[in-house]
Amino acid sequence: MKYNPDIHHRRSIRLKHYDYSQSGAYFVTICAQNKTCLFGDVIDAQMILNGPGRMLQTEWDALPKRFSGIELDAFAVMPNHIHGIIFIVGAPLVGARFVVGAQPSDQNRAGTRPDQNRAGTRPEQNRAGTRPAPTNTTGNIVGAFKSIATHEYVIGIRQQQWLSFTGRLWQRNYYEHVIRSEHELNKIREYIINNPLNWSEDENYISG
Repeated sequence: MKYNPDIHHRRSIRLKHYDYSQSGAYFVTICAQNKTCLFGDVIDAQMILNGPGRMLQTEWDALPKRFSGIELDAFAVMPNHIHGIIFIVGAPLVGARFVVGAQPSDQNRAGTRPDQNRAGTRPEQNRAGTRPAPTNTTGNIVGAFKSIATHEYVIGIRQQQWLSFTGRLWQRNYYEHVIRSEHELNKIREYIINNPLNWSEDENYISG
């Protein structure tokens, strides 16, 4: 795929006055600390998930159960990072009239789900006697995912001899991009789908 700065660029482009709880579509990338390859390998242009990689996919898939009013779109686990598209449903995309929830053309809704901006406690359901459900912002969603995935990974180290990590599992920050049109959405879907094919050219690539 030809380099696209809107997709491959990893510097945060958060908008100063944009309400991240409003409906729309968001492309997020979350990297392992030090870009350590912990989640599987790319073999013959296909991503082969190991135990941790399968766990990430499962926890991403569970995000809509933790955050009502979100939908997941294209998703990929790579050896040292994940890419995903999150819809906060209820209104058109930013700057575009587009039906939220459209399916990727020949992409399965693979996935795991985003987490909170800060690794913290597991999000609670909105039940009597418990804390209210977390606000649907990308920061909260990504933070929750990172926290839950870290917890499950530590269990995997103890019980299944997964490769240990030093310090923290995830980089403190993550990349977030507001998707503003259907055309841009499809380009990002294509990028996510083709990520294993282009792994050796990825800026997160670490040679085995």
